[in-house]
Amino acid sequence: MSATRHYSLIDRLLIEAEHALATTLGNPPAERPNPAGLLPDAFLDEDERRHAAGLMRINHVGEVCAQALYFGQAAVARDERTREHLLVAAQEETDHLAWCADRLRELHDRPSLLNPLWYAGAYAIGVLAGLRGDGWNLGFVVETERQVEAHLDEHLESLPADDERSRAILRQMKDDEIRHADNALAAGARPLPAPIPQAMALASKVMKLVAYRV
Repeated sequence: MSATRHYSLIDRLLIEAEHALATTLGNPPAERPNPAGLLPDAFLDEDERRHAAGLMRINHVGEVCAQALYFGQAAVARDERTREHLLVAAQEETDHLAWCADRLRELHDRPSLLNPLWYAGAYAIGVLAGLRGDGWNLGFVVETERQVEAHLDEHLESLPADDERSRAILRQMKDDEIRHADNALAAGARPLPAPIPQAMALASKVMKLVAYRV
């Protein structure tokens, strides 16, 4: 029988730093195949290419933030089942991160230059949410995923009509986000007080405006 390893504070800090570096500066691999698969890459004129790249950069930043948020929440989760729920969701968000990065390369563009800043801010929010207790921790997951679902719908409408590779990625991401929210609800998520969802939506709007270009 293997013994459960107990990490020291230094170990935990090093693990969190490794997550941060891999997410913001590395290229973590996806565990699942890219949903774009063998779909042909349509010709996009320069305006269409730049618009598609801006949208995919926003989604890449969203996945950087999701990684940070879930790892921050998991770091202070009190219940092992809640922690496991968060880490499983984080792995699927890693798939999203890799798919968005792949698509940005195909579009001859790059991720946001501010990814370390996005990660740090989202991680701090995740820790604060987690410290409120597991019910709020999971409630934060629900609200985050519902807002992500809404902006994915916007992007699916806004992408160039022929960009089916980006669209296939976003459709799979949307399905995953819906499932994450539903799972968090089933696990005991608590509704967040009214000011918090509005503040989250405002922060998301600022992120999208900046990440589209930077």
